[in-house]
Amino acid sequence: MKIKFLGTGTSHGVPLIGCNCKTCRSKNKKNIRYRTSILIFEDNTYILVDTPPEFRLRAIEYKIKKIDAILFTHAHMDHIAGFDDIRRFNEIQGKVINAYADKKNLKEIKKRFSYIWEKTQLGGGKPKVNLKEIKPFVEFKINNIKILPFPVLHGEIIVMGFRIKNFAYITDVSKIPDKVYKYLNDLEVLVLDALRIEEHPTHFNLSKAIEEAKKINARKTFFTHIAHSLEHNETEKILPENIKLAYDGLEIKL
Repeated sequence: MKIKFLGTGTSHGVPLIGCNCKTCRSKNKKNIRYRTSILIFEDNTYILVDTPPEFRLRAIEYKIKKIDAILFTHAHMDHIAGFDDIRRFNEIQGKVINAYADKKNLKEIKKRFSYIWEKTQLGGGKPKVNLKEIKPFVEFKINNIKILPFPVLHGEIIVMGFRIKNFAYITDVSKIPDKVYKYLNDLEVLVLDALRIEEHPTHFNLSKAIEEAKKINARKTFFTHIAHSLEHNETEKILPENIKLAYDGLEIKL
């Protein structure tokens, strides 16, 4: 199984509009962060996690030609705004694509993209998707890949994390419920939200993310959903040996 990071940035992205800080002026490509998303692929099955605003750009840059399913963590716009571009994959593949989310976020996605399910003129086409409800701690399969969704807190809202084999993905989190930890045992790779140095009401800051990574104790942890206050090289110097900052384009194998 391979994981490719399509984006690792916070909701503003990096560089931040109108900012002249060191990170935003950096020529280091690891400091250029599109909004957060990953692509999981194994045995010719391609699973996209979230459809951020830059999804189309990344699909072109990374030559993505196949999407078998979409997992949505939640319905904030930095995680769903690129949903319309799924229609091109309908054309390429000639089929409807399944999209999975919990009940509340499915409802929100359907409201924000209501035109998809309304009778309208054809124009440039609309995404052809089946919205499928998932429930916390209830495993489901996409082709032969088993996926376990679990809930974490993003401030006061529920966000879905996902475990696939010995890989877990947790973005936009400020608290992991106690009952979730038993589902995070024996991980080879953990991807975890780490927004910035300062505390934040709806995200782990860097010190909290390190604390949680040590508690979960995956063999390797990659931080994502990163703001411009965390310059890549400088931050990596202060991280524990088995913890790294993810960056756009990074590909890891399990």
